[in-house]
Amino acid sequence: MADQCCQNKAKALAQLKQQQARVLWIVLGINLVMFVVEFGAGIRAESLSLTGDSLDMLGDALVYGTSLYVIHRSTKAQAGAALLKGVIMFVFAIAVFARATYQFFTGASPEASIMGVIGVAVLLANLLCLLLLTRHRDDNLNMSSVWLCSRNDIIANTSVLAAAGLVFLTHSLLPDLAVGLLLTFVFAKSAGTVLSQSWRQIRQVQ
Repeated sequence: MADQCCQNKAKALAQLKQQQARVLWIVLGINLVMFVVEFGAGIRAESLSLTGDSLDMLGDALVYGTSLYVIHRSTKAQAGAALLKGVIMFVFAIAVFARATYQFFTGASPEASIMGVIGVAVLLANLLCLLLLTRHRDDNLNMSSVWLCSRNDIIANTSVLAAAGLVFLTHSLLPDLAVGLLLTFVFAKSAGTVLSQSWRQIRQVQ
């Protein structure tokens, strides 16, 4: 009876990991495609919020790839991957802040129409990713940190759309800069959360 129980648990765990891997491959593909689209549009529109959000998409793609790598590995390996995700988030926070500083001094005004169209497309893509990941958010640290990244994307996308509307109404670059700085704060805060959780788990398994 005990052997059968262990076999059933092992089978259920294997099925769960297969489901997690399938979801991660899907959201990885979505994020890579949308990174290319959004980054190109951000450069063309000279929009800090779009380019910053596209970097977040690239960071998420790296996060999902790392999560796939450790999905069948130990708890310590998963905690190490989560630590790497936190570092990636922090690096992108610095990158967006540097871009905001540059754009403030150059005074480039973004194109609101491109920001709006691309912002809606990216928001829909990220809502799909969040929906796919939500059922696995409580599976383990690996999946919860991935879900947190996806949730941040929704916040960023909504902010981009708000910036597009304000840029259109005011013909000013300040709303775009404000969203860029907001993204910096969101990335940095999430990085701190993931870094602290992963470091705590690494210490527990040592």
